[in-house]
Amino acid sequence: MANGKILLKVSNITKSFPGVKALDKVSLELREGEIHAIIGENGAGKSTLVNILAGVFRADSGQILLNDREVNFHNSAEAIAGGIGVIPQEINDFPHLTIAENIFINKLNERKIGFLNKKELLKQASLRLRVFGIEINPATQVRNLSIGLRQMLQIVRVILLGPSILILDEPTTSLDIDETDSLFNFLKNLNVKGVSLLYITHRLSELFGFVHKVTILRDGMIVDTRNIENVSEENLATLMVGRRIKDLYGTKNLSFKIGEKYFEVKNLTSKGLFKNVSFYLRHGEILGFFGLIGAGRTELFKAILGLYPLDSGKILYQGKMLRIKGAKDAIMNSIGYLPEDRKKEGLFLKMGVDENLIAPQAKNFTNKIGLLASSKIGGFAKQMQKSFNIITPTLKQNLLHLSGGNQQKVLLSMWVGIKPDILIVDEPTKGVDIGTKQMIYRKLRELNEGGIGIVVISSDLPEIIQLCDRIIIMHEGEITGEFLKKEATEEKIMAYATGLVSIKKGEGQKHGI
Repeated sequence: MANGKILLKVSNITKSFPGVKALDKVSLELREGEIHAIIGENGAGKSTLVNILAGVFRADSGQILLNDREVNFHNSAEAIAGGIGVIPQEINDFPHLTIAENIFINKLNERKIGFLNKKELLKQASLRLRVFGIEINPATQVRNLSIGLRQMLQIVRVILLGPSILILDEPTTSLDIDETDSLFNFLKNLNVKGVSLLYITHRLSELFGFVHKVTILRDGMIVDTRNIENVSEENLATLMVGRRIKDLYGTKNLSFKIGEKYFEVKNLTSKGLFKNVSFYLRHGEILGFFGLIGAGRTELFKAILGLYPLDSGKILYQGKMLRIKGAKDAIMNSIGYLPEDRKKEGLFLKMGVDENLIAPQAKNFTNKIGLLASSKIGGFAKQMQKSFNIITPTLKQNLLHLSGGNQQKVLLSMWVGIKPDILIVDEPTKGVDIGTKQMIYRKLRELNEGGIGIVVISSDLPEIIQLCDRIIIMHEGEITGEFLKKEATEEKIMAYATGLVSIKKGEGQKHGI
């Protein structure tokens, strides 16, 4: 446990936005050598607090002390100069520049370090990377790196500015299991070197063995601060949501029978993405697709939906050949698709909640002369808001101003609203809190028991195992394994996901899987 002096002291910070008090007299401390987690549901105030500490927002009232000196940052540059570095949830790099150019982007114009010479730039970058235990050619373009490595390079770039405090906002959201482990080792080494960390996350399981203290936020207020050795994951979940979370994933109704096969893919290939993929989906089945980053899961379903080219293979829907050319065709064939990246691919962030909710079926909300009918839209939007517990001051509110969890609820509502026969959900609980997770799982089970076939693409192993009736594993663009729910374990699935074993090679028996 870190017992150093207090580096950062936040006292009675309050911040309001129109229609909502985001923070209400929030107080916490970060000590020298400490890794301090802040957890809470979407909308609890975590991001608002981070933005105040980073100089993006100004608090309405309260005090921030940094090394016993009161600070009021007006922008992120002042926060960095004061010793606070922030790593946002979304990766913020320059994909077409090299690693060296990325990590020194803030210093490229400083003649005193001699970086006008490309050779010197690469040399200095290589030296810095070694200090952080990263062995890679600094001339590599960042766009060719894994998400995990790009996340680490983003941290290196900020650390080179010399902060004593590093704030990380949901850093593992886009990482697979191996990349998450690498990131934690990296952060632990930074901590040993004297950097104190404020760590914001929804993933409660990743706190144990990593952080020293955890502060719980709920509805803009501090609920409690605990030493990590004095709490369990269940304790934290209860403190976060204000109630005990029971049966998070829900259970299949034992009287419900899965129906016949009605959607089938045969030997589907898209060069460079996946090859010879075959599978089927049955009415009322939840089919899981698991794989590590780069396995080809997302690319497979985007190709099925006409978003990537297909080189060969067949898609059959209710026994008939199907060729989808995009979202419009998918909707016409009663297929809904929740993309992994809700902000870039799923939602219209500068439009209202109501406008987003009707987006996939706007033509159903027009009057006799073809104009959108506000009364029809309003009634439908209120119904979906109630059904999915979408928390918003008004249905006209731009999605940009909603929490990530409420954005995800809107995205799910959009596609449930078209009454699909097939629903494909890619990382359905990515970046959402435990309460929202429970709601999403409950909704998926309701749809499933209504006879809808659901495909869940996920890198969350407990989610895949607990939610799905059948699990397909992919590795490097191929299906390597398949399990029924009752057969699946984390160890078995990871063996196939890493390519250690494969049903194609007939190696399962040999490895005792």
